[in-house]
Amino acid sequence: MNTIYEVKDNIAIITIDRPEALNALNLDVLASLEKAVAQAKEDKDVYVLIITGAGRAFVAGADIAQMKDLTSDEARAFGEYGNKIFSSIESLPKPVIAAVNGFALGGGCELCMACDIRIAGEKAKFGQPEVGLGITPGFGGTQRLPRIVGLSKAKELIFTAQTINAEEALKIGLVSKVVPGEELMDAALEMAGKIAKNAQIAVRQSKIAINKGMQVDIDTALSFEAQAFGLCFSTEDQKDAMTAFVNKEKTTGFKNR
Repeated sequence: MNTIYEVKDNIAIITIDRPEALNALNLDVLASLEKAVAQAKEDKDVYVLIITGAGRAFVAGADIAQMKDLTSDEARAFGEYGNKIFSSIESLPKPVIAAVNGFALGGGCELCMACDIRIAGEKAKFGQPEVGLGITPGFGGTQRLPRIVGLSKAKELIFTAQTINAEEALKIGLVSKVVPGEELMDAALEMAGKIAKNAQIAVRQSKIAINKGMQVDIDTALSFEAQAFGLCFSTEDQKDAMTAFVNKEKTTGFKNR
């Protein structure tokens, strides 16, 4: 196994565990990640997922040694497989936090961009260096990076193969928070805990509305929001929480139904 899967307090943690290769993504790592993500999706006790890396890298990229002799058709299939897994992370009904502990280059940067929220340790490094190796980003970098940081900045980073540090990533909106490395997992767990305490149907419907809305025009997006908003009014959580609010009482917890 090239991933470690653990659960505590309704939070799943997937650790990519191939530190001797800086957690580079080969077929075995991708298959292990795919299985772990599917496990988190099916586990009813998991409300939030954190993805991180073992050692001094988040993921240093796809495995160049495995890729270098691929044919064009084989490379396309490899890219499609990686994109399938990363899309399953992006569309996971549960929020996903990337705890970026070190190098997040190439496929590693693409992996963290498939997550909903990115928190970086101070020594984290980000980049899409593929053009320096004669290829394009292949696991979603050409599509997610412009959506996150804007078209001009994304083109600059991809065309120059530049690596940026955590503070620059924060400045351009690639990550939402930078913390000392030793505090990274605590910060990710704290954020995950705040999410896990809320009404999970509402959290998941919010994720669906945001993700779907980003792909369409504003009027269609607002219809997705209205649908999610209306659905929440059929839940016990909405009735309990709003009744408590009106009665000036504290909500003691959610049933998630």
